[in-house]
Amino acid sequence: MRFGIIILPQDRWRSAREKWVAAEDYGFDHAWTYDHLSWRSLADEAWHATMPTLTAAATVTSRIRLGTFVSSPNFRHPVPFAKEIATVDDISDGRFVLGVGSGGNGFDAFTLGQPELTPRQRHERFAEFVTDLDVLLRHEAPAAEGLSFNGEWFTAVHARMVGVPAQLPRVPLVVAANGPKGIRLASRLGDGWVTTGKDGLDGEAWWSSVRDLAWRLDDAAHEAGREPASIDRYLNLDSGGSYSLQSESAFETAVGRATELGFTDVLSHWPREEGIYAGDREVLDSVATGLASLGQAPRCGEPRVAPTRDSLG
Repeated sequence: MRFGIIILPQDRWRSAREKWVAAEDYGFDHAWTYDHLSWRSLADEAWHATMPTLTAAATVTSRIRLGTFVSSPNFRHPVPFAKEIATVDDISDGRFVLGVGSGGNGFDAFTLGQPELTPRQRHERFAEFVTDLDVLLRHEAPAAEGLSFNGEWFTAVHARMVGVPAQLPRVPLVVAANGPKGIRLASRLGDGWVTTGKDGLDGEAWWSSVRDLAWRLDDAAHEAGREPASIDRYLNLDSGGSYSLQSESAFETAVGRATELGFTDVLSHWPREEGIYAGDREVLDSVATGLASLGQAPRCGEPRVAPTRDSLG
């Protein structure tokens, strides 16, 4: 199992710096921050920009992978965003992971004056966004010609990604999806898949939804001609109605259940002082001490045997 920590971009850098450095010192495999203009109940609180935050984090760390949780087409265009991604990946010496999602109907969806989209429109825009990023981030178009596309949602005329990617063939794409269309997209283009489980559920019902979504990814991977075990699987442990870092035992139990369901990676949120994800830093300290004992999944490119449906019941 690999372990990730999500650090919300709320602190000024003089305070945030300590968290990113500590995330690496704790032994986490990857650290993430939200890619929103603001977010839900925290819309009236401090909220800093994503890519500058990750750039700063890249300069004070050396091992831990850094990612967006998750970027969406709500306010991003593939061309300038691809340049930002490639630059941060270069600064981090190839440690960037791109988490992408379709974008919700919250603050980000309307703050630039966008019209409300149907679920179908949101997915079609998402598929186009991911497809364009997949091509751009490979840097394969000749500099003299650039890359052009004229889709329903995004247009580019001779866009250029000059140079060689820091990671080949491109930065890893981790596609967030809970619906069937999104899961099929993840099975086609994703190096990884991340889920929050089914919305509105908690407890055993939530865990059952996570299991069903994992099975759906298996089916989609087979349909796409891929081995299901070739796709890394990320689970947000804080989406099932409880906070994974409320106690060391709660974290260990959640990790154990994620492992049984075939997940390679789990994500928890850095404890906040109050409100959502409120917790005690001492619990994080204790959890970090035990990360190594909870085991390591095969690294990217190494074989992994996924549990069968019969073994999961």
